[in-house]
Amino acid sequence: MPASGGALATPSLIGRSRSASSIQNKKRIRSEDELSADVVIAGGGLGGVATALAACRNGLHVILTEETQWIGGQIAQQGVPPDEHSWIETHGAPQSYRDYRTRVRDYYRRNYPMTLEARKKERLNPGDGSVSRICHEPRVSEAVLREMLNPYISAGKLKVLTNYKVHAGDTEGDEVKALEFLDTKEGGSVWISAPYFVDATELGDVLPLTNTEYVTGTESRNETGELHAPEKADPQNHQAFTLCFAMDYQPGVDNTINKPLYYDFWNNYVPDMNPPWAGKILELNYSNPRNTKPKDLGFHPEGKKTGDKLNLWLYRRMINKNNFLPGTYDGDITIVNWPQNDFFEGNLIDVTKKEFNKTVEDARQLNLSLFYWLQTEAPRPDGGYGWPGLRLRGDVMGTEDGMALYPYIRESRRIKAEFRVLEEHVGAENRKMVAGQEKGKKAAEFYDSVGTGYYHIDLHPSNRGDNYIDFGSLPFQIPLGSLLPQRVNNLLPANKNIGTTHITNGCYRLHPVEWSIGEAVGMLIAYANKKNVIPRAVREKENLLADFQEWIKTQGLETHWPE
Repeated sequence: MPASGGALATPSLIGRSRSASSIQNKKRIRSEDELSADVVIAGGGLGGVATALAACRNGLHVILTEETQWIGGQIAQQGVPPDEHSWIETHGAPQSYRDYRTRVRDYYRRNYPMTLEARKKERLNPGDGSVSRICHEPRVSEAVLREMLNPYISAGKLKVLTNYKVHAGDTEGDEVKALEFLDTKEGGSVWISAPYFVDATELGDVLPLTNTEYVTGTESRNETGELHAPEKADPQNHQAFTLCFAMDYQPGVDNTINKPLYYDFWNNYVPDMNPPWAGKILELNYSNPRNTKPKDLGFHPEGKKTGDKLNLWLYRRMINKNNFLPGTYDGDITIVNWPQNDFFEGNLIDVTKKEFNKTVEDARQLNLSLFYWLQTEAPRPDGGYGWPGLRLRGDVMGTEDGMALYPYIRESRRIKAEFRVLEEHVGAENRKMVAGQEKGKKAAEFYDSVGTGYYHIDLHPSNRGDNYIDFGSLPFQIPLGSLLPQRVNNLLPANKNIGTTHITNGCYRLHPVEWSIGEAVGMLIAYANKKNVIPRAVREKENLLADFQEWIKTQGLETHWPE
């Protein structure tokens, strides 16, 4: 438990431990070699970065760890351009998130040979992808986030440790005392102690290591009363993950790869879904998320129209060559995060390292099969088949094979929280049933709101055979209670591991919401440290909560949507 106000020990890497202790909650031999800080953040995704920014600018010393070589989470090492709502340019997210978006645009203007027309666009979209108003490269995301963190690194307030994976925890009662991290690049490990810890990992990895209570999978309708919840709970039922990859197109060049080892399997694979999938996975169709009826898709790597069908090439395109001076790019660059490479045949939560790695490798084989199919068998508008000029772009993704550094995770372990967000709070149809027609036009108002967000409730097909579950939600708030574990005092979530259900996770898991969660957590820690209370007390004491909410607004956080 935090015992004193103000900043504590400045982080240092002097004499770091190389012991290989790996038993969770085993009492470690306390050593002068271990690291310490005011806040230790496991996971360098958007939530982790936002936590670090908020904590550092409010005087705390932070150690931020990330198991891959890049920070940025879903927007960088997972390769997913931001999924955002239509008001994002002006409100519905913290000011710092909009600053990030501005910095991305400025980064391109400063560093890339852009056309004069593109350079003058106030709301520049480098890729002009249809999924986002700011489709851009993962490498640029990582660079901009580093740029935002650099002042605190220079000032000695922040230490960023990449290629460090959380491995074990040391707990005492309701407190976390330290976490052990494996150095996945050089070997060995290091223990890091702190008054506060943040789980910003993609899968909620700190929760089991610290015996923090959590749930997984689907809750039952009887338990939550949610309109779209299943009759029976299933802790093993999770949304598909996707191992994204990048590609471009060179007309007249044959870049055809060798036939993948499992191509015949994937070329004949029909997902076993309820309701049924549209056909084979390697076809230009899918189940329409809103009604699960078959829907045809289009594909043309030169960006040409495909009739009334969505051209998948344009969907998550992150470089539109026409925004840059002639000769800069051979062609556009796009990210493949499509229904065709959602991976249903496996699970990444609460499995062994061997099982995890095998499942990710299986997803890689699906990707290679999809890519080969696009090169050799995908139907062309001219009646032919295949686009051999397609090329994998590992350089864009920071890898050798074109795949993302880490799978795109849609669902995590979720804390058992002081307050759980249900479909009746944010789901449009369920909200009307509970609150009535008039009140049901708005999401529930949370007295302890610390952020805002919006996205439709978007659940991808699951490893247990659920097809898409996709329906309308309402612009919502982030309640402080959903960020507080029921028991553990000094560990907070900052990713998809907050107090939602399987259903409501579908709208709280997107880029700006994750950033909002992380920034609120960073400021909560700074405030609790200053007031010499545990974070839970900020919500419990009316005067502290009101003071905290007013304070976070002075730093650009939003607690309410405008009327």
